[in-house]
Amino acid sequence: MMKKNSGHRMHFKWLMTSAKFYPLVLLFISSIGFAQKNKPYREDLSSLRPKVEMPPDQKRKDSIRQIRPDVTPTKTINAKVDAILDSIDRVNQTRKFIDGFTIQVYSGQKREDANNMIKKMQEEIPEMIARLRYEQPKFRVVVGKYFTKLEAQSDLLLLKRKFSTASLVPEKIPVK
Repeated sequence: MMKKNSGHRMHFKWLMTSAKFYPLVLLFISSIGFAQKNKPYREDLSSLRPKVEMPPDQKRKDSIRQIRPDVTPTKTINAKVDAILDSIDRVNQTRKFIDGFTIQVYSGQKREDANNMIKKMQEEIPEMIARLRYEQPKFRVVVGKYFTKLEAQSDLLLLKRKFSTASLVPEKIPVK
């Protein structure tokens, strides 16, 4: 009798441990039934829209464009605008330099190194002309004259591939 009873106990224990998972299985199966479908929602509502007919004479009035007569100006400010433009022109004529940028390839105290850099640039990138500048106490090798940083960016990237020391520096550009 003992053996029969122990078999029932094992079966009962197994049922009790597996019964814990029944709600999870039930929840999983029920969620499959409520899964969202991947079909787009479509509904024909044209039967519910009101149908409006416009009278024929109304259609013609809307399509005709009215031409307005030319308006002649009565109060002009041309003299004031001309005076301002003339003053701006005089300021621009007196300016000898404008703010801009150049690409500096070398900066150092040895003239030989600067000349070697110019020769190397002529070999590597012949389409760009390098200039030697002496600004006490340094020799500088610079390339190009640019009005904006954006304008100089493409040349700067090209130079950085060959010369890692290349950098964009502000400079006064002479106006001709």
